[in-house]
Amino acid sequence: MERKKRVLLAVSGGIAAFKAAALTSKLAQADYEVKVMMTPHAQKFITPLTFQALGRNNVYTDTFYEPDPHGIAHIDVADWADVIFIAPATANVIGKLANGIADDMVTTTLLAATAPVYIAPAMNVHMYTHPSVKRNMKTLEEDGFHFVEPDEGYLACGYTGKGRMAEPEDLMSMIDHFFIKKANPAWHGIKVVVTAGPTQEDIDPVRFLSNRSSGKMGFAIAAEAAARGADVTLIAGPVALATPHGVKRVDIKTAEEMFDAVMRSKKHADIIIKAAAVSDYRPAETYAHKVKKSTNPASIPMERTKDILEELGREKGKQILIGFAAESNDIEQYAKEKLRKKNADIICANSITTEGQGFQSDQNALHLFFKDGRDQEIKLTSKKQASKELLDAVTSLIGGKK
Repeated sequence: MERKKRVLLAVSGGIAAFKAAALTSKLAQADYEVKVMMTPHAQKFITPLTFQALGRNNVYTDTFYEPDPHGIAHIDVADWADVIFIAPATANVIGKLANGIADDMVTTTLLAATAPVYIAPAMNVHMYTHPSVKRNMKTLEEDGFHFVEPDEGYLACGYTGKGRMAEPEDLMSMIDHFFIKKANPAWHGIKVVVTAGPTQEDIDPVRFLSNRSSGKMGFAIAAEAAARGADVTLIAGPVALATPHGVKRVDIKTAEEMFDAVMRSKKHADIIIKAAAVSDYRPAETYAHKVKKSTNPASIPMERTKDILEELGREKGKQILIGFAAESNDIEQYAKEKLRKKNADIICANSITTEGQGFQSDQNALHLFFKDGRDQEIKLTSKKQASKELLDAVTSLIGGKK
């Protein structure tokens, strides 16, 4: 049986220690194996028993407590960890680590560690900007440590500014991404372009033509690719979604803008995933003023927009090209025709009439059709999980892209 992923959480003496308890709980619930070590000052804010109960492991607090005669605790736990997070990291522990001081369980273990270390500072805004603290942080960055930038806001000391430790949810996301990236070396450095969401074609200053695409599938794909270590550009239509961590975002509105953005971005792309629902038609004329009911237009003349996937297929060379086919009927037939006509490597077909999936839903089911004749079904699941299964399928095609 595959062993659990191992996270060592080092807690130093700050009021944000309560966030470390929340993070410990989230890690345990997500089936990580988490061990906690605490400085003496951390124990003034929260008890070791809290972390023991939440993490379901003994807590390390004393460098000289050695219950196992066959090992040395601070060496053993340093070797045990896949990744180490110092959260909260006070100015004190940052200074000690930068200068090689090992005078408690936390700092002694950190000097013995070879696993990647992430540091989440938490302190007063003036302490955070103090030259000595900045100098120590720079030293640690040069030594290969990773910093998690603190948030801005109200601080426990009464000041407002930068110094709030990152939220447990954000740290949890970083830990998830660390292990996803570690498990997917084939994606490291791969350049990926993803399109997502709808486009809008103006009729007049009030009205426009669009569709029901929420962008959720494309955003999930971009997030998963970035988590795997890819260099991701996300070209997004008008949607109300947060930019995934580590993703470069380009916002567009119209099909023409989408076309131009994709053509600019495709030059250096290894993989292009066109998940956007781009308008096939636009009004032949856009009115400068709102069209009044009294004018009673019988029809609105339309014209075709440029076919982005077709253009990409015509010029793709060695790029991996993936398109989507959202259909209401004869899904397999239309998907296979699209695969051939657009010169794509994969077409992801999905039904837009099946309840509980597709546009605006948080779930999706996909049927993948490959250029080499294979096909693969992704059963109804969250769009996050569907994106993982899709990129797993794409991994087999990466081969010589690196």
